[in-house]
Parts: sequence; C-alpha cells; structure tokens
Amino acid sequence: MRIEVDLTKCTGHGICETIAEDVFEVDDDGSVRIHGDARPQEDWARMQQAVTQCPAAALALIED
Repeated sequence: MRIEVDLTKCTGHGICETIAEDVFEVDDDGSVRIHGDARPQEDWARMQQAVTQCPAAALALIED
C-alpha cells in the first residue's frame, strides 16, 4: 500500500506529520513530502488515520 498527496489540495496543516512523522514531512512552504513510495504494513493504520484526519482531503491510500 502507498499513500499519495494531491498538492493542489494540500494546505500544509501538518496533521499528517503529527500522526506519522516518519511517513510525512511538511516543508517550510507548506507542501507535504512522503518518505518512501510503498510503506510497510505496520504503517498502514497511521496512514489511514492521516487520510481520515486531513482537513483538506489531500491524502489518498492506494493499494498496489
């Protein structure tokens, strides 16, 4: 499973980084970077939580 961010929707709140700082990083300009393409299964629950709590609905989980 992997996660994608729609940078046209992202507003840089940083909630995703708070939930999973090893997966997400909010740059100084407010854009989100994702560390690594595919993430191990132990990260999935936190990734789902980040998707659910993103106020801009900018995150999506993609099953490979």
